[in-house]
Amino acid sequence: MTALQQQGAAAKAASYTLATAGTAKKNQALEAIAAILTERQAQWLSANADDVAAAKEAGMRPAMLDRLTLTADRIAGIVDGVRQVAALPDPIGRVDRMETRPNGLIIGRRRVPLGVIAIIFEARPNVTVDAAALCLKSGNVCILRGGKEAIRSNRCVAALMREALESVGLPADCISLVQDTSHKTANELMHLDGYVDVLIPRGGASLIRTVAKEASVPVIRTGEGVCHIYVDDEADLDMAAKVLFNAKCSRPSVCNAVECVLVHRDAAADFWKKALPLLDEKGVELRADGEALELLGTRARPAAESDWDAEYDDYILAVRTVGGLDEAVDFINVHGTGHSESILTKNYFKAQRFLDAVDAAAVYVNASTRFTDGGEFGLGAEIGISTQKMHARGPMGLEELTSCKYIIYGEGQVR
Repeated sequence: MTALQQQGAAAKAASYTLATAGTAKKNQALEAIAAILTERQAQWLSANADDVAAAKEAGMRPAMLDRLTLTADRIAGIVDGVRQVAALPDPIGRVDRMETRPNGLIIGRRRVPLGVIAIIFEARPNVTVDAAALCLKSGNVCILRGGKEAIRSNRCVAALMREALESVGLPADCISLVQDTSHKTANELMHLDGYVDVLIPRGGASLIRTVAKEASVPVIRTGEGVCHIYVDDEADLDMAAKVLFNAKCSRPSVCNAVECVLVHRDAAADFWKKALPLLDEKGVELRADGEALELLGTRARPAAESDWDAEYDDYILAVRTVGGLDEAVDFINVHGTGHSESILTKNYFKAQRFLDAVDAAAVYVNASTRFTDGGEFGLGAEIGISTQKMHARGPMGLEELTSCKYIIYGEGQVR
């Protein structure tokens, strides 16, 4: 067996123990993780500082460096997220349907873990903890494979979490980290049939598409975020400018950041007078269509056709002028990735039309796309934002990490 197959076998063995561990034991383990991350955060910060230094030397973009960097405040937020997950209702064992058939059989459907979940993700060490906590509470073992940029951070925090698991009597292999960050091990993980029940890629579009194309194990696609805001001619333009600024600039490297704004031509001149001063605060680069360029002048550059499908993860915003709601909806349904879309309007009927017609996991009226998040939706930390339509869609919390089994009670019935 290869090293990864051995890791998969250990994870599969641990999954049978964790599946029946019970809520109290799982919550005890989560509290132990929260405690050890707090008490020994200096170790994690030190390892992360080495990752950040190496990334700077390699020329990593500032927005991506922000994703990679840990601080004491960010660790406090991660620890709080672990405790929030512990406080959530446990979906495992819940029977959501029970009925008696004409032959006397009593048939129910019970929530059960998926089993072993493998997660491939990029340079975000917080994901290591978020994913582990959600998997643990939902009774799933996880195999984590992060990017090379965060390998020191991930090795440190994985070791701490495994220590916490053992301290409460659970197998350390309920959480494991792939130590080798080469493409070879990523490819092997995609084909770890018999050990991995579900594979979740969490990162950029290239990673997600590669995994979906190459994997032989089941895949849940997450995170491709070409998100749009449509500014209607009946929008509150002061509000619209503030919402756009938040959606683009509060954290441009995340998947729920807006990448393209569609502006009704009748509102465009007044809207840009209000929006440009805010966007200028962050030096946002605008890539605009011809009609918008006439208004924006040298403040923008001409958009290429590829800009309408770009996930920038940076202070760059595509700008397009549209003639109305239907044109905006059609454009979003062609160029969006099914993640998060928003309309800014005071017209109730237009808002309802947008909600009905736009095909995405999260559709907003008069709000920033940045709210598409497990914590903001009351699910606790999410393992990713699913952009597919089967099984799970949108922020994936505890329930989305479960499957079901049918339980049947009889009294000697035969068929």
